[in-house]
Amino acid sequence: MAHVFIIGGAGKIGQRLCRILSGRGHAVRALYRKPEQQALLGELGAEPVSGSLTELDAAALAMHFAGSDTVVFTAGAGGKGGQEMTNAVDGEGLKKSVAAALSAGVSRFLLVSAFPESARGETTSESFENYMRVKKMADVELAQSELDWVILRPGALQDKTGTGYVRAGLAIPYGNVPRDDVAATLAELIEQPAVSRVIIELTSGDAPVREAIQKLAGR
Repeated sequence: MAHVFIIGGAGKIGQRLCRILSGRGHAVRALYRKPEQQALLGELGAEPVSGSLTELDAAALAMHFAGSDTVVFTAGAGGKGGQEMTNAVDGEGLKKSVAAALSAGVSRFLLVSAFPESARGETTSESFENYMRVKKMADVELAQSELDWVILRPGALQDKTGTGYVRAGLAIPYGNVPRDDVAATLAELIEQPAVSRVIIELTSGDAPVREAIQKLAGR
């Protein structure tokens, strides 16, 4: 049984991951900010932990992480609050979380990042370009750490029901992927520790999630 702490547990991917992990018998704790999210996380099988990522420092986060063997960072400003909030959540929030994980003795850290081809060839705003820069900087921060990390870069996220079939690799063509399948992939990464210190791109595909992740073990 894994002991998992999810940052962004009340988000669309986080909620799905809470449900999957608790259903498989793992111990799940999830950070939440809004009071109404507490009951929701409990219903999903997670232990709710109150706190705001933008207000907690690394020392406080480390206290929350105590007893966990895996941290999943799937938080994101989602374009709300402009560049300042993106910098605070996706950038500084990740940086603090990495420091906290190291301090707390957490062994594994999974980060949901962004596919580098996202919106390429389209007219984008400066806010979006800042988002992509911050996401890349967060990847660098984690990859340079001493943690047992995996960075997952999903394609264009969809809310439709997942198929359980994906394409996962070090470099693959850009495409869509349901959030259900992103959460299922994160669950497999938690259960397959042989997949380590690698950046994985993810889209819909024709391989069962478990099989797709197994093929990446030992790379």
